[in-house]
Amino acid sequence: MAERADTAAERAAVPERRGPLGPGSPNPGPGSVPLGLLKTARPRQWVKNVLVIAAPAAAGELFSRHALTQVALVFALFTAAAAAVYLINDARDAEADRAHPTKCRRPVAAGQVPVPVAYAAGGLLAALAPAAAAALCTPLTAVLLAAYVVMQLAYCVSLKHVLVVDLAVVTTGFLMRAMIGGIALGIPLSRWFLITTGFGALFMVSAKRYSEAVQMTQAAEDAAADGRPERLGATRALLTSYTTGYLRFVWQLAAGVAVLAYCLWAMESGGIAGTGLLPWRQLSMVAFILAILRYAVFADRGTAGEPEDVVLRDRALALIGVVWLAMYGFAVADW
Repeated sequence: MAERADTAAERAAVPERRGPLGPGSPNPGPGSVPLGLLKTARPRQWVKNVLVIAAPAAAGELFSRHALTQVALVFALFTAAAAAVYLINDARDAEADRAHPTKCRRPVAAGQVPVPVAYAAGGLLAALAPAAAAALCTPLTAVLLAAYVVMQLAYCVSLKHVLVVDLAVVTTGFLMRAMIGGIALGIPLSRWFLITTGFGALFMVSAKRYSEAVQMTQAAEDAAADGRPERLGATRALLTSYTTGYLRFVWQLAAGVAVLAYCLWAMESGGIAGTGLLPWRQLSMVAFILAILRYAVFADRGTAGEPEDVVLRDRALALIGVVWLAMYGFAVADW
């Protein structure tokens, strides 16, 4: 008993260490802030910015020195703009994220990065990315990048709570990535490129939302069966306004339009005389359709999360993607 009393007295004598999350949470060291900023910038999401090569690759103008330099620059600038949005979003949602079972581990919510620092870093990147684009690229590139930042910040503040508009904004973000490479190089963007890319992006975005809705409903049912409270929409509040039937309709519609647009583009381009060994552009339709059908399997199961995760985890889908890229490359090179 004396030993326990001594221990209690020692604890009372030592001042309680308080972090940003309350008692017992560690205070971040100075070296952890840069690492936390980098983590908040979502390096795993940077793979989405590879879409900037889509238009130059489709036009067969990717491999000149000027094109490679501009595409690399646009990739870096778009990554900086996206990082700015992530930083400001996490700073704004810090309090809500601390109550979330997984988002509480984000650096800003966990206190590794102070909220003012996240705001400052995000604001700086949001201003520098379009300014650098104006100085180093075409004016239209800077305008598009600035529009992306404004649109995404509006999404973080309010648009993510507006039914259907949230799907349109996220889809437009993907479309802007695909457009900016062509705009930076002055490449005309065909209607088929825009339609296929836009509806392909909507297919993946709505499939992800559908998967989130299915998993949210399943989690609520499991919690009810176990007698645990589970608040619907805790992960993404707007999901409670969608029905799984509606989201299924959206991704099925988007998949159909994307396939139709790609096939029309491939057949229309096939009318141009070429010296290739095989009609690669028309043959690429097979790989494209197979990729959509394979991705739809995961969407239907409710397991289509982040697009890059779906592609990298499924070897068959990754292989189909490689085959499609090869056929597309042969068509562009006219082999």
